[in-house]
Amino acid sequence: MNVNGEEYRLRFDARVTLLDALRDHLGLTGAKKGCDQGACGACTVLVDGKRIVSCLALAAQYDGHEITTVEGLADNGQPHPLQEAFARHDAFQCGYCTPGQIMSAVSLQAEGRAGTEEDICEFMSGNICRCGAYSNIRAAIREVVSEGNDASL
Repeated sequence: MNVNGEEYRLRFDARVTLLDALRDHLGLTGAKKGCDQGACGACTVLVDGKRIVSCLALAAQYDGHEITTVEGLADNGQPHPLQEAFARHDAFQCGYCTPGQIMSAVSLQAEGRAGTEEDICEFMSGNICRCGAYSNIRAAIREVVSEGNDASL
């Protein structure tokens, strides 16, 4: 598997989800196991630049694909612009959903779907925040988009 720019050779049962491979086999614990049903978005990662819920994906399906987790967003130790904006806007409370929210936001901007408040609400709707930090999450995304920061990978 190619994860965050590094190649890994892994052996696991064919039924192992991508989320479990990342967490249990590679020790990348940013993606969280929330609902384990693909409904909350806490496990969102990027595969070839597109966001997916990793709890519903079988790891074996992604051999030869580029997987990016929240741990892979930093560039030479510098946080990604969305990571910085989330911190500035206090776009988290408990922080459990934050990695998935950030990964969705990265993809949202790369897809060109962060043009309006309504777009952000619609295209981030697959990521649930039980603490209710939605207004701060949207503010962080709007800041990065309005500053013209390239939040894609």
